[in-house]
Amino acid sequence: MKSAATASFTIVALALFGALYVGAKTVISVDDVQSIRVDLDLSHVARRVDERFLSVAIDASLITEEKFMNLLNSPKLRTLAKALIPAFLRFGGTKQDFMKFNPRGRSFQARDNSSSAVLGNRCHLRLELPPLLENRLKQEWVLQSKTLLQEELEGKYKKTKFSEYAVDLLYAFANCSGLDLIFGLNALLRTSENTWDSTNAELLLKYCESREYVMSWELGNEPNSYEKKAGIRVDGYQLGQDFVHLHQILQQSAVYNSTGLYGPDVSQPRDHRRDLLTGFLETGAKAITACTWHHYYVNGRDTSLEDFLDPEVLDTLATKINEVLEIVESASPGKKVWLGETSSAYGGGAVGLSDTFVAGFMWLDKLGLAAKLGLDVVIRQVLIGSGTYHLVDDNLDPLPDYWLSLLYKRLVGPEVLKAEVNMNSGPKKPIRVYLHCTNRKSTHYRPGAVTLFALNLNKNEVTVILPDHMANSTIEAFVLQSAEAGEQSLYSRSVKLNGQVLRMVDDRTLPLLKGRELPPGEHIKLPGFSFAFYVLIEAQAAVCK
Repeated sequence: MKSAATASFTIVALALFGALYVGAKTVISVDDVQSIRVDLDLSHVARRVDERFLSVAIDASLITEEKFMNLLNSPKLRTLAKALIPAFLRFGGTKQDFMKFNPRGRSFQARDNSSSAVLGNRCHLRLELPPLLENRLKQEWVLQSKTLLQEELEGKYKKTKFSEYAVDLLYAFANCSGLDLIFGLNALLRTSENTWDSTNAELLLKYCESREYVMSWELGNEPNSYEKKAGIRVDGYQLGQDFVHLHQILQQSAVYNSTGLYGPDVSQPRDHRRDLLTGFLETGAKAITACTWHHYYVNGRDTSLEDFLDPEVLDTLATKINEVLEIVESASPGKKVWLGETSSAYGGGAVGLSDTFVAGFMWLDKLGLAAKLGLDVVIRQVLIGSGTYHLVDDNLDPLPDYWLSLLYKRLVGPEVLKAEVNMNSGPKKPIRVYLHCTNRKSTHYRPGAVTLFALNLNKNEVTVILPDHMANSTIEAFVLQSAEAGEQSLYSRSVKLNGQVLRMVDDRTLPLLKGRELPPGEHIKLPGFSFAFYVLIEAQAAVCK
């Protein structure tokens, strides 16, 4: 078969789209046969993202009662986390600006009698929760989550303290799972001059340094909302100076003098948020390793199923990314930009949507678009924590977005290839396609393989026809669909891979994620309301070797 290394090829997708109705509202109405042409350029890498591009977060709300940090000793949760490496693990969120390190505080003891230092640095001791204790904590966490949600709704946040034990549990989880920890410090500890009071942070840093805990740092979460949440206003200029102060402290540390520092974790740009980000970069850009911002598509309290399937809603991300990239490039050319916290809906997620199959359309499209436009890392809110946008449920079982994330990790490499989509369907584009080199660590694929991933936001199946020279190429398909049929399928909290429902084999074992090899010459068929990864094993892309 001839090489496609310097060629572009075209995918023609043919689908007969009818109007899609959810309730009484028309979401997409495309009545005629549509052809979709996607020119895929395998001759050069358009962008290269960090190998930890898809990363995850633990919400700081987990520490509001220290006993819940023991959930991080769950063997099931560690199994799920380890499967997502390489990745960053961010510990932060709203509650980080209301928590304070309190050494020698009372701690909730696990069964192991080892010192807390051993907790953090040793993995082979198998410091695991007894099943009865794990089940009790999971039940209590459900009630705690409701309390935290009420706190969020009222906008009144209780201050909390945490001890060395909580830090040890967090670090042990990250360390034993192979995740790179980023710890979010409290920026609302202020002096009378409204500068950051670093006293408590220095106490925490000293403790972590004494234990030789290798981690990176953040300072504050969504500073644009400080006035609303705490009655304190911090402008961008001052915030930048606060980061410079923290950077100077880190420089004096034998352990953290070359560690990462990320910020300012501002919400997506709008009005004064743009000014805050600009002011921050003017004074603080030199202190940070990468510039972080947050993005959510919709308000979790008033969104709908239609929003999760609306191409126009998905397209809003591109506008926000370009705005941030423009601001950062103007103030600090070449600075890496991360989505430091992101999911589908803000306010803790959308009940009945953010943890279901339909959320995968927003998540996979965000991953594709963020890499395509130049973001280096995307941190998913959350692996575990309060809200409804988590990757695991109340029993710590994986939800659809977890399985989607796992497949992405295994099949998609950091090299972004160019894909140009041409459609006749007007502004709404119900079929979305992205292309990367296949993950080279998936060793059974040949060098030069590429991974095409696609989303079908319509109810009708799409036939994808590859050009003649690829017609007999070997293609391995990984098609994700709701585990349920009928009108409620998009609300499912289970997912099928090539027709098989995905479940853990046991608490320590994930199932084999088997692709389906398409017979030579068989066209790709992307089912309605599905997303899929197609590994073109014989693409022979020189840039992917």
